[in-house]
Amino acid sequence: MVLTAESFRRWYLTHKWTSLICTLFLLMLCLTGLPLIFRHELTFWLGDAIEPPEHVSASAPANVDALIQDAKGRRPQDAVKFLTKDDDYPMWFVSLGDTPTARENSAIFTYDQRTGEFLKEYPVGHGLIYILLTLHVEMFAGLWGTLFLGAMGLVFVASVVSGIVVYGPFMRKLPFGAIRRARSTRLAWLDLHNLLGIVTVTWVLVVGVTGVINTLDRPLLSYWQMTEITDMLTPWKDQPAPTKVVPVDEVIRTVETAAPDLAVRFITFPGTPFAGPHHYMVFMRGQTPLTGRLLTPMLVHAETAQVSDSRHLPWYLTALLLSQPLHFGDYGGLPLQLLWLVLDLITIVVLISGLYLWWQKRKSSAEDLLMQTEWAAKSDYPLEPSAEAR
Repeated sequence: MVLTAESFRRWYLTHKWTSLICTLFLLMLCLTGLPLIFRHELTFWLGDAIEPPEHVSASAPANVDALIQDAKGRRPQDAVKFLTKDDDYPMWFVSLGDTPTARENSAIFTYDQRTGEFLKEYPVGHGLIYILLTLHVEMFAGLWGTLFLGAMGLVFVASVVSGIVVYGPFMRKLPFGAIRRARSTRLAWLDLHNLLGIVTVTWVLVVGVTGVINTLDRPLLSYWQMTEITDMLTPWKDQPAPTKVVPVDEVIRTVETAAPDLAVRFITFPGTPFAGPHHYMVFMRGQTPLTGRLLTPMLVHAETAQVSDSRHLPWYLTALLLSQPLHFGDYGGLPLQLLWLVLDLITIVVLISGLYLWWQKRKSSAEDLLMQTEWAAKSDYPLEPSAEAR
């Protein structure tokens, strides 16, 4: 890519101002994201959850309806909304709300999947993980906070791309990894900033893009609910609500028979927005590391336990489901989590060094001229735009 001095200046200013706009928010995201890389482990370390016993003598899985009744008995004023199966441990999570359509959960109870034994009430709306995750996702500002962070993510991607363009000409005459410590502290920090930035560029782009996708979680789910879910439920729209519902165990047997290569991930109960009054909506997942992240919704009639409809997720929800674990390094277990930890720490250094460099050199017009002069001295291109560029 051949740059004139003028085009280099534009790219440099783009990198400078996009970086300044988003850096403080990116710092917050990196700092809160560090512990969230290990959020599953932290839930056990902090005592928010407990692991079920390793050795249990149970000839068959526990009766799911029995543990649902136990959850209802603990909060008789609430409605059961979801039943979720843990991916790593033999546990069920029963989520309750003030009403079936309540957006927030009022309680989450965990049970041993093998024995049905009550294990612990998971904290809802409090605790360190809740604070960190809410700050990271929405800054305690709801959907608008999430969308604002998505906008900052786009600005960050622009900063990274412009930084890549600026890096080549600016470091043209220096060996890769050179740190010029002898000339000045600011120059040494500039070289370190450039080096760490280019080394981690692929990772920050992956995390930045997946982060932007994740901020669209609620809008995409709402759109899917208004389109495909509504279409799936339309045939029963004017029918009276069922007078009785089949046991959840029967629903599980139905979907496991209909899709033997899939496993139950979670179930939404009749009356919830994703199931409607006449059905359970069972979300099935694959059984490999990749397909285990993808979901297949199956609509099961609450009176007959027959599968009424089943569809593949639209592409935009597939992209969302694949980006969520990639953003936090959830695909490869502890080795990938440790790699994410190291890269996150390096990114924090890049962000702080960028702020330091800006603070040390705040006279923008003089700085821009200096940057152009330095770049022209290191390159084979003239300081002024060429005739072709004009």
